[in-house]
Amino acid sequence: MDTSPQPRVILVDENGERAPTVAQALSASGFELVATLGSGADLKARMIELQADVVIIDMDSPDRDILENMRQVGAEMPRPIVMFSQDGHPDMIRAAVEAGVSAYVVDGLKLERIKPIVDVAIARFAQFQSLRGELDKARSSLAERKLIERAKGILMKRRDCDEEEAYAFMRKTAMDQKLRLADIANKIIAAAELLG
Repeated sequence: MDTSPQPRVILVDENGERAPTVAQALSASGFELVATLGSGADLKARMIELQADVVIIDMDSPDRDILENMRQVGAEMPRPIVMFSQDGHPDMIRAAVEAGVSAYVVDGLKLERIKPIVDVAIARFAQFQSLRGELDKARSSLAERKLIERAKGILMKRRDCDEEEAYAFMRKTAMDQKLRLADIANKIIAAAELLG
């Protein structure tokens, strides 16, 4: 028996008559519906307040306001966003994806498809976040390497030593001061800029 917590969902549905049916289908599919909104106007505030795991948007054609609200949510508290729409225009799909939509489903919401679509969107979102984390880590590592190389160059010039000696000096200093090598590199660069 699956004992994992139910994903907490905010449903944004502009159609007040359709929303209760969608809400019922979500509950039947194992999702905990924490709010139903008629528009995305206060989406960010509600996401913060309710700590939802997923946003499901059911709109015939998303407007600029909903896309901007999704962009804000994606920037500040990324979550999987699934959008069901009748608008299959490539520009609209591109705008939705750029705004942070994990899955854009054309031809509206079919109740029997909710669970597999949302499950795939959650999995894809997790995969994307993992890749983004790896990319950020690689960028940070590259930036640190550049700092270290620059600091080694400064030391080689100032101390008239080779690369190995400069690196050994930096490493020993980092160990003695219980700092990271990049921190020592920053200090060397700052001192060189200060002294000219």
